[in-house]
Amino acid sequence: MLLAVDIGNTNITLGVFEDRRLAAKWRIATDAARLADEYALMVNQLLPYRGLSVSEVDAVAICSVVPPLTPTFVELCRNDFGVDPLVVGAGSRTGIKILYDNPRDVGADRVVDAAAALHLYGGPVIVVDIGTAIVFDAVSGKGEYLGGAIAPGISVAADALFHSTSLLRRVDLARPPEAIGRNTIHAIQSGLVLGSSEMVKGMVARFDREMGGGSRVVGTGGLAALVEREANVFDVVNEDLTLAGLMLVHEMNEPQDPRSPAATGSGPT
Repeated sequence: MLLAVDIGNTNITLGVFEDRRLAAKWRIATDAARLADEYALMVNQLLPYRGLSVSEVDAVAICSVVPPLTPTFVELCRNDFGVDPLVVGAGSRTGIKILYDNPRDVGADRVVDAAAALHLYGGPVIVVDIGTAIVFDAVSGKGEYLGGAIAPGISVAADALFHSTSLLRRVDLARPPEAIGRNTIHAIQSGLVLGSSEMVKGMVARFDREMGGGSRVVGTGGLAALVEREANVFDVVNEDLTLAGLMLVHEMNEPQDPRSPAATGSGPT
């Protein structure tokens, strides 16, 4: 049983795969100050809640954009599961050729998303991850990671408005009745939700033109469904894209049995 761990800036998403099927998933708050034992306590409580046993976990794959938490989860895996996890990074096989100026600058989550989108939906493909940041990634039909764009996420923009102004308040991230807000709450919602949706639509159009047209567009992240209702730009919304990518990348990096056809070259061609 594989445990996939996506360590993000705001949330940590965990998913358990049984025979390539996502059997359960959870989302917990990211806290770089927590110790391995504290996260272990959470994981040990979450698995039985879904009828799963800690002893069944025999493999772990991790992607992280919070460097201080990476060794914390490596320690957890070794102490509680007795396994050395795959930490996706430079040197990991992903099926993606990175054409960034400095390939090490591409976050592991972006590479994992690209691998999953290419495998599941084919290329060329544009991935839009709407979370703490709104991240756009472009992948060619040849499996080349071409680059992307990064913009502030909707929640980040909302927090900035609240903390940087005296009179603007926090609002629910929901669609306002109209684009022209007739009160402060609706005006903020219009700018955040509708404005961000139009930005996503415009950026996807620009990416597609630069990629020669015909790109599939995949939305992921916690607010992808909200944006899709306004932008109608995604061919598919897959909130579990990163977890699926971790499962696929783990398979690519599993040591092969030397007796297997793939390892000996004696399999079908």
